[in-house]
Amino acid sequence: MSRPVVLLDSASAARARLLRDAGVAIATDPADVDEAAIKATQRRASAGALDCAMALAVAKARAISARHPDALVIGGDQILTCGTEWYDKPADLAAARNQLAALRGRAHRLATAICVCVSGEIVWRSASEPVLTMRDFSDAFLDAYLAAEGEALLSSVGAYRLEGPGAQLFAAVEGDQFAIQGLPLIELLNFLREAGALAR
Repeated sequence: MSRPVVLLDSASAARARLLRDAGVAIATDPADVDEAAIKATQRRASAGALDCAMALAVAKARAISARHPDALVIGGDQILTCGTEWYDKPADLAAARNQLAALRGRAHRLATAICVCVSGEIVWRSASEPVLTMRDFSDAFLDAYLAAEGEALLSSVGAYRLEGPGAQLFAAVEGDQFAIQGLPLIELLNFLREAGALAR
């Protein structure tokens, strides 16, 4: 009996890497959704960051599922919040520097939402909000970090890779390390096993 196809919103290289490193055979497909419009609608409705992240994840999963109705389609999103500010992925290294300088010495949350869709219906979802506290690093450290990591930082909403040199930015981390990287891997693997996509 063939296993169901697992498709991932292709926007996240980190999520794809986590799944492939765990031995999950996935294909990727871009989701054509207007993320800015969804965020604006959620903000007007006074939704929290976690609800907004889930709305984005669901929109992506449903967009891909419309093209691949028999596949297990994984959609995900993250929103970084610090105080009342919501952060998007930085547009360039200057924006990354400004963001990291603003987060320095403070705690922030990573609203992380993931869902799986089949034939347009959500069959599984998970949400979490890890809390990360950056240390009060020096400007010299920040500049060296940006030079070492380069444009790889622009693919992360936090402008850091916790699985890499970005770990040195932090004083404390609370929550699932996999969720910080983009998805709750163990929970998702359990679901995929139950859905027949992975061996028991």
